Amino acid sequence: MTAPRIPVAILGATGAVGQKLVTLLDGHPWFEVISVCASERNVGRQYGEAVRWIEPGTPPSSVAALVLQPARPGVAGAIAFSALEATAATEIEPLFASAGYHVVTNARTSRMEPDVPLMIPEINPDALSLLAGQRKRRGWEGSLVANPNCSVVVLAGVLAPLHRAFGIERVFAATMQAVSGAGYPGLPSLDALGNVVPFIDGEEEKFAPEIGKILSSSFALSAHVNRVPVVDGHTVALSVGFEKRVTPEEAREVLATFRPPAEVAALPSAPDAFLRIHDAEDRPQPRLDAGLGGGMTISVGRIRPCPLLDIRLVALAHNTVRGAAGAALLNAELLVSRGFIERPS
Repeated sequence: MTAPRIPVAILGATGAVGQKLVTLLDGHPWFEVISVCASERNVGRQYGEAVRWIEPGTPPSSVAALVLQPARPGVAGAIAFSALEATAATEIEPLFASAGYHVVTNARTSRMEPDVPLMIPEINPDALSLLAGQRKRRGWEGSLVANPNCSVVVLAGVLAPLHRAFGIERVFAATMQAVSGAGYPGLPSLDALGNVVPFIDGEEEKFAPEIGKILSSSFALSAHVNRVPVVDGHTVALSVGFEKRVTPEEAREVLATFRPPAEVAALPSAPDAFLRIHDAEDRPQPRLDAGLGGGMTISVGRIRPCPLLDIRLVALAHNTVRGAAGAALLNAELLVSRGFIERPS
């Protein structure tokens, strides 16, 4: 007999991240999508009819027949996965949390609020301790949990083990970010094809504060962001300086032996390997490696000496999975594991 699943709603279900959530939640062992919400122009239409589907295949039949509802409290579901754009999220997400929903958001608007967990479960699962104060302070029956910026996930995932082992003092990071990170329809083709755009509005400013909050630490960080003609997979080239001299071999050993807490590793969406170390000199590559671990693995390669700092390396992760929808899903699973959300008996 199949165990009952927790009913969930998706806010902003027709957008790129909303569609990725629909895909990842199809057949999920703990969660069942029973409500999909979208803008007023699509309310009342069936999801499969209204959505311009950009994921492979067709919308799952279990969701395609659902009727789109307005993103307002009252829709069915214990968890509200938010794929709303920032302006709408600022207004709508607190309404859901105050009405008793557990809101798991991909939006940037609440990440730096002191009582909102900004979480990568493999790195800082105890950020959920903030929720008791959040609910008391705001008078909420529900809660609000955020996942980081899609490139910050890559950076923090790699830097956290190194910082704990050696103490980081300085980081230089240059990103090569996939066009899917701009949503759909994203960049005009004449801006993206055969080109590199060395600017993403508001992106560089997120790195230091978000990483500082996740790691509960701060260090000098210089970030350069670029949009490149790759469909999926954000690549980051890093140089890292430590409090004492660290060799590439020492750094590789720390990254290769890092293991998430057992509780997190056992969650349904957790990959077999949080960090995958590549020894080939031309890896990682988005086309070959972004999908590892179902898109939830962070790939690391080219760990070598740096003539300016201590080491340099290349890291990569799937931006709409590990950096967005999959990150939110893993956060929600940890909420269940920690007892914030009860599973039906």
